[in-house]
Amino acid sequence: MTYSSGKAAVITGAGSGIGRALARQLNREGCTLFLSDVDTEGLAATTASLERPEVAAHTQCVDVADKLAMDAWAESIAAQQPAVDIVINNAGVGYSDRVDEADYANVQWLMGINFWGVVHGTTAFLPLLKRAPRGHLVNISSIFGMIGVPTQSAYNASKFAVRGYTEALRLEMQDSNVHVCCVHPGGVGTNIARSSRGGGNTMSADEKAAMFEHYVRTTAESAAAQIIRAVEKQQPRLLIGSDAKFIHFLTRLFPVSYPRFLPGLGQAGRKKSG
Repeated sequence: MTYSSGKAAVITGAGSGIGRALARQLNREGCTLFLSDVDTEGLAATTASLERPEVAAHTQCVDVADKLAMDAWAESIAAQQPAVDIVINNAGVGYSDRVDEADYANVQWLMGINFWGVVHGTTAFLPLLKRAPRGHLVNISSIFGMIGVPTQSAYNASKFAVRGYTEALRLEMQDSNVHVCCVHPGGVGTNIARSSRGGGNTMSADEKAAMFEHYVRTTAESAAAQIIRAVEKQQPRLLIGSDAKFIHFLTRLFPVSYPRFLPGLGQAGRKKSG
């Protein structure tokens, strides 16, 4: 019997990528699921892909940036059962632009999902986690929550914020029944690049996805398996992928000068003169 068998898990951003892979593995292990996404078609595809239809899987179209919607979702789950065992705040989006060219509305959009979505998911479901024998809260940051990358200022800001928020919460919860984990994936094969904003209006979704493929080191399925193992082992931090582990090591050795050791990073944000 696996650790998650007979437990209940909440996953945001379950319509694709890591969220879908998490749902599929937890379903195989006999875990009741409460899944959300703004992409109703993706959410339906996730549900259809579950291998054990006899294990309950509930879905809800929810925008994580909407606090009232997240609170209402948590209340509807609380009406069905007294507690949840695992909450994974996974929903995330991308936006690429230089700071001096950024569109403020796009920055707000990204922060609403990547950071405030984590805050909303945490505050809405923490009471249900506290009622479980052992609650697990997993917040997805990024390796971009450890380094700054040109044209990724908004994304960096959101993921650094998730990291700080989660690490502070982990210390607050250390004497409670709630285990808190911050996850820092490197390049994982998901749809985040395809659905991202910015990056120049000349690039199509297919072109963005093709460019991102060069940086993929880990499959969504492998990332999900590592996250579930981190839950079982009550790890406080998880680095996913050899790229994430290398970059983390590099930032510890060279906290300011790390861009010199990452090809192209120091040059990527410079404008051509003339």
